[in-house]
Amino acid sequence: MKLFGRSALPRPKRTRSVRFKLLAIALLPTLVILPLLLGVMMVRWNSKFDALLTSKVSGDLTIAHQYFSHILDNTGEQIQSLGQSVAFRTVLMSGNPDAVHDLLVSYQEDLGLDFLYLIDGDKIGPDTDAAVHWPVIASAFAGGASTSIDIFSNADLAAISPDLAARAKLDLVETPNAVPTTRNAETRGMVVHSASHVSLPSGRDGALVGGILLNQNLGFIDTINDLVYRQSSLPEGSQGTATLFLDDVRVSTNVRLFAERRALGTRVSSIVRKTVLEDGKVWLDRAFVVNDWYISAYEPIKDSYGKRVGMLYVGFLEAPFAQTKYESLLIIIGAFLFVAALSVPIFLRWARGIFKPLERMTNTINRVESGDFSARTGINQVQDEISLVAEHLDDLLDQVQERDKRLRAWNDQLNARVDARTSELREANRQLESTTKQLIMSEKLAAIGEITAGVAHEINNPVAVLQGNLDVLRDLMGEHGKIAATEFRLIDEQVNRINLIVTKLLQFAKPEEYAGYVERHIVGEVIDDCLPLVQHLLGKADIDVARQSTAARLVLMNRTELQQVLVNLMVNALHAMPEQGVLTLTDEDVDHNGKPGIQITVRDTGTGMDADVLNRIFDPFYTTKRREGTGLGLSISKTLIDRQGGHMRVESAPGTGTTFTVWLPEAD
Repeated sequence: MKLFGRSALPRPKRTRSVRFKLLAIALLPTLVILPLLLGVMMVRWNSKFDALLTSKVSGDLTIAHQYFSHILDNTGEQIQSLGQSVAFRTVLMSGNPDAVHDLLVSYQEDLGLDFLYLIDGDKIGPDTDAAVHWPVIASAFAGGASTSIDIFSNADLAAISPDLAARAKLDLVETPNAVPTTRNAETRGMVVHSASHVSLPSGRDGALVGGILLNQNLGFIDTINDLVYRQSSLPEGSQGTATLFLDDVRVSTNVRLFAERRALGTRVSSIVRKTVLEDGKVWLDRAFVVNDWYISAYEPIKDSYGKRVGMLYVGFLEAPFAQTKYESLLIIIGAFLFVAALSVPIFLRWARGIFKPLERMTNTINRVESGDFSARTGINQVQDEISLVAEHLDDLLDQVQERDKRLRAWNDQLNARVDARTSELREANRQLESTTKQLIMSEKLAAIGEITAGVAHEINNPVAVLQGNLDVLRDLMGEHGKIAATEFRLIDEQVNRINLIVTKLLQFAKPEEYAGYVERHIVGEVIDDCLPLVQHLLGKADIDVARQSTAARLVLMNRTELQQVLVNLMVNALHAMPEQGVLTLTDEDVDHNGKPGIQITVRDTGTGMDADVLNRIFDPFYTTKRREGTGLGLSISKTLIDRQGGHMRVESAPGTGTTFTVWLPEAD
């Protein structure tokens, strides 16, 4: 039966609200065109702002470069002027080495140099220190003067002054984004290296050599920073920084690592190092400096050999400028939202009186379609035609709701009857399945009993006749029977084997009648006695035996039956590891439900079993070994353990191995 004939009526096509169409026409310039224009302007303004920051940092780098070049030029001019001064010539012509040394020490301090010494050209030979072969010194001996940046090894600095070697050494600090390194310290020194030609007495050539060590030369780097970033040259919150790099290590900087500690020994990021040191380009972009982002400028520094050996850096903190951009963006967005917030409600208020009844009717119909038959428009006052239609709609919905209540009552009665019958059928089916399983098990047990009785009758009697006749034959042959002693022994072994198989079947069928003699045993000794019985299987594969014995309690059980259980578990474990693995055998004292006992664990690292196999491994005649097993081993073993008041559990999963756990109560 179809309810209310709804399926016979065509569903109305979905149409967009007239309100939204009118609002879209009215608000399109405010909500669409104006935001697009603002977005384009903000993108262009942002690019121009970034270009302005890059231009500023480029100018800052130019100032720093000029000061750096000034230091080199000034150092060269000072040393050249000293070499040509009257005072120096007078002392030099006196021929007094001590007076020359005292004069150089005095001028070294006055000129702010870290070292100043005189080299006699006639004393240079093959064994002379390699320092005299610097290009700047070679230029001085050639009659000129030269100043450059050179990198001195720690040994070179120590030869000049141990203090310089100590000052040059910096411990490297692990820095994010830097190129990985195995070094832990920078021992080289970056030196402003200058040399000027000097004519020595008797016409000999000499060189006056001086220099400034830039490692940890904080006065030098602070002067650059003060020149580039004078007070009020940056907005509040920003911070200008300058750094001198030896290779990629900060050897002189005013960048702070934290608090008042300068970031000496930190390293530049890998991308800046590649661009500046390897490619020889100038970096003008934002970069991560120690612990924050800076608008940065890097340029390479070359030594007297023309090799790029370091970098000169200036930059300022990016965060204040970024904050300024964000604040400007927020102000523009806020102004736009403010204007929109004022205009949109006005349009909505004008349309409210016209479209409210239509919207309420639409919402009411949607709720009814979703199953809420109590939904109503609630428009009581008749103001116009739309309100009148809404009132008629409420009347129709009242009629529909009443019919729906009657149909639902009939449906609930029908469902209750169906549920009752379904429950009865489900219970009957469950009882039928349980009864079927019991019948199947009873039939299996009956069949097993018949098989066992037949085996006992059909096999034991012939075996007894064979054993008796074998004894008579052995007595009749007397001494001649020794000739066939081996054959007699083999026949005895096979007869005993037949007796053992028959006994196992009888134990499975009637275990209470074949329990045998019970006695107290130390479980660890029984496990150790079982290992030789499976030694032939251990030799077939690369299997390690892990043995752990801590049990001190005794168990009361027939020793042969306990060995039978353990050997069966070991054999199954070894079969599960055909190539290699570990067989773990443990025994320990464990209480179960407050009762003292001994727990035996047999664990392998073999193929494991899935859930279907685990549910059936204790069923009689169920085996996964195909032709190699009878399926009685685990069933008999569990029967023997249960008869002693113990229990056997198994845990396994494919690929993770199997663990059998046997618990037996302690002997009274």
